Amino acid sequence: MRRAAFAVAAGAMAVSLAACGSAEESGDKSDDSTKSAAKGDNIKVGLLLPENQTARYEKFDKPLIEKKVKELTNDKGEVVYANAKQDATTQSQQVDTMITNKVDVLIVDAVDSKAIANGVKKAKDAGIPVVAYDRLAEGPIDAYTSFDNEEVGRVQGKALLEALGDKAKASAKIVMMNGAVTDPNAALFKKGALSELDGKVDIAKSYDTKEWKPENANANMEGAISSIGKDKIVGVYSANDGMAGGIITALKAAGVSPLPPVTGQDAELAGVQRIVSGEQFMSVYKPYPQEADVAAEMAVALAKGEKLDSIAKDSVDSPTTKGVPSVLVPVISLTKDNINDTVIKDGIYTIDEICTAKFKSACSKAGLN
Repeated sequence: MRRAAFAVAAGAMAVSLAACGSAEESGDKSDDSTKSAAKGDNIKVGLLLPENQTARYEKFDKPLIEKKVKELTNDKGEVVYANAKQDATTQSQQVDTMITNKVDVLIVDAVDSKAIANGVKKAKDAGIPVVAYDRLAEGPIDAYTSFDNEEVGRVQGKALLEALGDKAKASAKIVMMNGAVTDPNAALFKKGALSELDGKVDIAKSYDTKEWKPENANANMEGAISSIGKDKIVGVYSANDGMAGGIITALKAAGVSPLPPVTGQDAELAGVQRIVSGEQFMSVYKPYPQEADVAAEMAVALAKGEKLDSIAKDSVDSPTTKGVPSVLVPVISLTKDNINDTVIKDGIYTIDEICTAKFKSACSKAGLN
């Protein structure tokens, strides 16, 4: 993956994140540092991801973290992987299994940030440090890396207003399709988006979409169309690309034409293709290679009993833990105009992957050939 555009991101963190304290405040404890150091590169990293409906986890996060762990441990490190498939109880059981298997460190992307707290404590009690990945898990976590999630919402909100142009007025009705209440990121996306949208448009309907599922977003959108009227909806804030797909399907089924601008997030292949074809206005491109690399670096360092000072220059507070060493990665608004300079340039997708037969004509018009 080429990530030249993001090489300076770690240095910019002080701008995008107000530091909440020093790394020392987090209690960066390494009680087993001597034992960890003795293991050298022969470490076992547990990786727990939340679901497999969003394409990013299996396609990007897992292989990227595996690759970086191997790189950092001279091919001696092992990643033990499990996916919770959006079930918090399953993920709790997976934590127990990781503890039984005596992993040296856990990277956890929580299905439910509150529900995972007990599992995090169990891991810590067993001497296993925990890196919260992508979502700020509760409990005694040792480190955290994600994207600036309020900024994600602000980027989406700004883009929707830009797409609306002259239609952006206090009486203009939009639908807001937020993520799952169990995901703390969803609340941050919403907060950021509302900071841009409040008072500038009429949020006629707002939904917290169960489990982020496209089919739930589709059902919500059908209800919004019925309630508001298909000709009165000027735009849709969708918190991610999967839900945007369900939303657009509902709009098309209702005969809405032309489609109103719809936002997204994650730069999923289907989302990028909808942007090329004009069905979806934008997505938020989050450079997964950098986030994955940081998580792996944190995990390997913690497994070896090393401090995180050289990796995490900032810190955040979770509801249960203060001063968690953190790295937040900047995001980019992805539109038809910058596909070449983002997901293609960084090797996320090739032009051939995006421009299948169905999208050849649209790709040509967008300069993707």
